[in-house]
Amino acid sequence: MKAAPSERAVERLLRALYSAVLYLLVPVTVYHLIWRGFRQVGYLQRWDERYAIYRAPPAAGECVWVHAVSVGEVNAAAPLVNALLAARPDLRLLVTTITPTGSSRVQALWGDRVDHVYLPYDLSGAVRRFLDHHRPRLALVLETELWPNLLFCCRDHGIPAYLVNARLSERSLRGYRVLRSLVARALRTLARVAAQSEADGERFVRLGAEPAAVTVLGNLKFDITVDDAARRTAAAFAGHSGGRMAWIAASTHPEEEAAVIAIHRRLRERWPTLLLLWAPRHPERFRAVTQACVEAGWRVATRQFTHWPDGNDDVFVIDTLGELAQFYACARVAFVGGSLQPVGGHNLLEPAALGVAVVTGPHLHNFSDIARQLDEAGALRIAADADAVGLAVAGLLADDQAHEAMAQAGLQLVKAGRGALARTMELIAPDLPPAP
Repeated sequence: MKAAPSERAVERLLRALYSAVLYLLVPVTVYHLIWRGFRQVGYLQRWDERYAIYRAPPAAGECVWVHAVSVGEVNAAAPLVNALLAARPDLRLLVTTITPTGSSRVQALWGDRVDHVYLPYDLSGAVRRFLDHHRPRLALVLETELWPNLLFCCRDHGIPAYLVNARLSERSLRGYRVLRSLVARALRTLARVAAQSEADGERFVRLGAEPAAVTVLGNLKFDITVDDAARRTAAAFAGHSGGRMAWIAASTHPEEEAAVIAIHRRLRERWPTLLLLWAPRHPERFRAVTQACVEAGWRVATRQFTHWPDGNDDVFVIDTLGELAQFYACARVAFVGGSLQPVGGHNLLEPAALGVAVVTGPHLHNFSDIARQLDEAGALRIAADADAVGLAVAGLLADDQAHEAMAQAGLQLVKAGRGALARTMELIAPDLPPAP
C-alpha cells in the first residue's frame, strides 16, 4: 500500500502549479500595465520593481518591511509606521505598495524617512530577488494581501511574517475557493494573524489559519489622529468660500458620478448656495468629474488650479492625492463612495473622527464591522440607493440636532475604539530586530 504524500510534497506540487500558471500569465501582466497606463501614467513607470530587478545596491541597516497595497491600506498602516519611526529610529523601514496612488501617498506621508518600492508580482523568482535584495528582518502585511509565494518565501528565508489589521469578508473568503488548499498552507506560515474583529478572525480560521495563531486586536483605523492640518484647512476653506454650508462626496467611483450630480442639483433647489466638495477615488477621474460638473452648468474650482473655491463656486473638485482627510473637516455631511455599487465601501472612520455626519450606500462588505459599529452607535446612515442617499444628506443638512447627535456619536466611537496600535506593537515586539 502506497504511503500518503507528505505535507511538504503536496505544498511543493501546489506551489509549482501556481507558479507555472503565473509565469504563463507574465505577458498578461505587461498588457495590464500598458492598459492601466493609458488611464494613469504611473503604471507605465518603474516596471523593473514589479519584476524585482534593481539597479541600485541594497540599502544598509536592519530592515522592517510593511506592505500596504494602495491608498486605503497605506492610511491604515500610517499609525503603525509612525509608531515604528518614533520608537525605533535605528531601523530602516521599507514600505511597498502595488498602485501608483499608494506610492504617492507613501511619499506624501513620509518622504525619504522610509524606503519605497512596488511589490513585485507573486512570481517565485521575483519574490526571492526582492527578499534577497532588501533583506527584511520582519514582514508586516496589511489587511488581505495573501500572496502564496510571498508568504512561503518569507518562511523559506527565515523572515517572520505577520498579517496585521487583517480583514476577510465573506465575499473574499468565497473568492479564495479555487486556491484554498494553497492559501491555507500559506496562511500557516504566518507568525500571527492580527484580525480586526472576531468575525474576521473566524473567517481566517475557516480559510486555513492555525486557530492559535489568530488573535483579535481591533482596527488600526481607529487610531487615526486628527492633526492641526485639518483644522487649518477648514479655517482657510471657510475664509475663501465665504463660510457657506458644504457637503462632500468622497472616494466616488465612475458609476456613482451621475448620482452625485443629481443629488447636488436637488439639494441646491433647497439650499441655492450649497457647495459640493468632490473627491473621486481614482486620479484618472479628476478631469472627467470636473468636466461633468461644468456640463451640469456649475462653476467649478479645483484644488490643483484654483487651490480654493470662492464665494461664487458651486463645486470644488479635490483633484489631489492625500488631502481627503483634511477636507472632510470642511463639510457638514459626508457621503462615502464605493457603496452605491458593489465595490464594498471605503474608510468611514476618517469623517467620523472629524465630527462629520456620515452617509453611505448599501454595499459595505469591505467595511462591514466598522459600518455595523457606526450604525449601532447612531453615527452612520446607510441608504438603500442614490435617492435615499440624497434624502439622508438633506435631512442632516436641515436638522442641527440630528447632525450634532451623529457627529458626537462618531467622535465617541472612534475614541473608544482606539488601542489596536498599542496591541499590535506589543504583538510584533519579539520579532523586531534588537535595538543597538
